[in-house]
Amino acid sequence: MGLPKIDLPIYELILPSTGEILKYRPFTVKEEKVLLVAQEADDPMQELLAAKQVVNNCVIDKDISSLAMFDLEFIILNLRAKSVDNETKFGLKDPDTLETVELVMDLNTVSLQTSEEHSNKIKINEEFSLFLKYPTIDEYIKIRDRDPEDPLLNYFILTACLDKVASEDEVHEFRNYSAKEVDDFMENVSSDIVKGIQKFFETMPRLRHTLYYTNKDGTEKTFAVEGMNSFFI
Repeated sequence: MGLPKIDLPIYELILPSTGEILKYRPFTVKEEKVLLVAQEADDPMQELLAAKQVVNNCVIDKDISSLAMFDLEFIILNLRAKSVDNETKFGLKDPDTLETVELVMDLNTVSLQTSEEHSNKIKINEEFSLFLKYPTIDEYIKIRDRDPEDPLLNYFILTACLDKVASEDEVHEFRNYSAKEVDDFMENVSSDIVKGIQKFFETMPRLRHTLYYTNKDGTEKTFAVEGMNSFFI
């Protein structure tokens, strides 16, 4: 007789980018090994790939490769809270006193911060507007895998968020055009449009949580945890 199969609970969460209800199970020892190996490597790329693998294993009936990066971060935060503990403890070295301060972070209090200035629509002229999209997880991996000294890195990031150009009568989706055609389009946009794209990135939703502590000199300090760091800390 074989060992009994353990049924895992199923949870639900609402995806921040779309409002879609997502079903997932907690991660098991199998996935925890993947995370521990990535954590020991102390390599942001390995941590990202491990997080993608674990989320892909635990999410039910959903292709995660099309999710925005902050969606992935939000899911793994919920996975960590449901699979291990909603509280995580870690030591922080105070930059002024060099003492190690023990901090406790409640993952249930980490929220997705949004900006009222955030918009995916940029007006080109009286007829057309440019619409942007969040870079997917796979696109973000490609960005992280590029040489940080590459002079075209910022342009690569910028074009990763292009979705469509539309008017009341026409819709042109960038995915239907060649890289050369996209380059030709971008070479003719104004600096105001480029600034609008940059603002889209700067105001994108992000996971962020601020912790407060007092060092041994009696000075009140803050420590901000953002994105993937809230999971691998």
